[in-house]
Order: sequence, then structure tokens, then C-alpha cells
Amino acid sequence: MSDYLAFHPDPKVPDFRPPADAVDAHCHVFGPAAVFPFAPERKYTPVDAPKETLFALRDHLGFSRNVIVQATCHGRDNSALCDALRASGGLARGIAIVGPEVSEGELDALHEAGVRGVRFNFVKRLVDATPREVFEAIAARIVARGWHTVVYFEGQDLEDLAPFLASLPGTVVIDHMGRPDVGAGIEAPGFQRFVAFMADNPQMVVKVSCPERLTVAGPPYDDVVPFARTLVERFPDRVLWGTDWPHPNMVSHMPDDGVLTDMIPRIAPTPSLQRALLVYNPMRLYWPEEF
Repeated sequence: MSDYLAFHPDPKVPDFRPPADAVDAHCHVFGPAAVFPFAPERKYTPVDAPKETLFALRDHLGFSRNVIVQATCHGRDNSALCDALRASGGLARGIAIVGPEVSEGELDALHEAGVRGVRFNFVKRLVDATPREVFEAIAARIVARGWHTVVYFEGQDLEDLAPFLASLPGTVVIDHMGRPDVGAGIEAPGFQRFVAFMADNPQMVVKVSCPERLTVAGPPYDDVVPFARTLVERFPDRVLWGTDWPHPNMVSHMPDDGVLTDMIPRIAPTPSLQRALLVYNPMRLYWPEEF
């Protein structure tokens, strides 16, 4: 039994066609549970969202590659993630979740599968709190491999987290624009604090993703456009974009991934900004050997 909405069964073909080699830099695979069971400690149970469906969506939307992010419902068992990476023919990279007990051999195996980073989740409704020194120790180990960290937090928590995030070694990728309070507007102190944090920490990269989670007005997410466009235009070489398919924990509505793709020219209005967002930035980070 799932406890959130199932993904859109028939997304539109986008009017916007992504440039060659475009990357969907934030998506997930779930299960299938009969093969890859969900973690006992999970906070939610998703519907199955297997690799075959993800890769078909990639092609349908006009993207070339994926970055698949381990979700908390699978916990520290990265088996479904690695299975999808191996099946991608090199067209997917991964972000894993690991604990302090992870061995060097296990990290080697993750790297061989295509993992290039680890995710630290600070969203209290999704995970139990982890001591920050645990994250620090993991970050020190993975940065030596050329990996980076991905962090997920909510906007109201940035002030507390900022010194810790700034202390992490290497590149740090921030999920979903740091989850700003869209209803407060782009001039509100919270979002301006986030922009200043990005400006002060050039090692930070941000995903201008998930308007469906952040919106107050609902589709077509006009209220989120100014936030994402501000970040794309201010930090053109430090932005990524992703669908977040299959949109875990959505309860208000399930977005059409074609509609989400059609937002790209609204937040990155020129071909050069689009290529940076969708090709240059993710390729440098996840496929540097090909770029």
C-alpha cells in the first residue's frame, strides 16, 4: 500500500526540446519492492518506480542522461540504485546514502556502479537526526574519491546549518533551491539569505528543481519561476535541473513531467543558460572524463 500519489501515467511531450546531452540531474528509482525491498525504518512507502520506466521517461522528455538519487525509503541499501546505474549503459550516475560503517570496499563497489556522491538529509519529517560529526567523517572519506555531497534541508533551517555546510570539503550540491518559502516572495529575508550564502560559498551548487513542492499557486508554477530564474542568472555555472521523478511524498497533486520540462526556458531564457543548466554543469560534475 502506497501512502502518496502515483506518478503521472501519461506526461505530455514537452514543447521545449532539451539540447543534445541534456541531463535530468535529480530523479529516483523505487523498487520494485518484490526485488528491492524498502527499508524497515522508512518514513513513507512509495509505489514501484523501476528503472525501465525512468529510462523511458528520459527518452520521452528528450533528455540523454540521468542522475539518480538514493531516497530515504530505501535507506542505506543502494541495491536498486546500483542496479539502475549498471543497466543505464553509462548514461546514469548516482548519489548514494551511506552510514559511518561503510567500508572502503563498499565505496569502491558503489563507484564502479556509477555513484559519484552521497546525500545528507536534514529534513526532520523524512529522517531521524544524525550527528553532524558522522556527516563530517563521511564527507572527508568520499571527497578523496572525487565525489561530492548533496544536502537536503528546508529554508528555515539554513541559518543553523550554514556554518556546517560551508565547512564540508569539496563541492556541495543543494537540493530544490534550499526549499524557500515561495509565498514570502524573492525579496523576503529567507531567500535573500540563501542567495547570499551561495554568493559567499563558491563551492555550492544548487538544483533549481521541484516547483511542484514549493508552489503556493499550483500549476503552472508561475510563483516559483522568479526564484529559479534568479539563481540561474546569478549563478549560471552552479545550477542543475531535475524532474524529481517519481515525485515522492506529493499529496496535493502529481505533476506532469512534460509541463515541468516546459518550465526550463522560463527559468533559463537563453540557449547559453539552458546549455549550462542542462549540459555543461552536470557533465562537468558527473561525467568529467567525457567533458
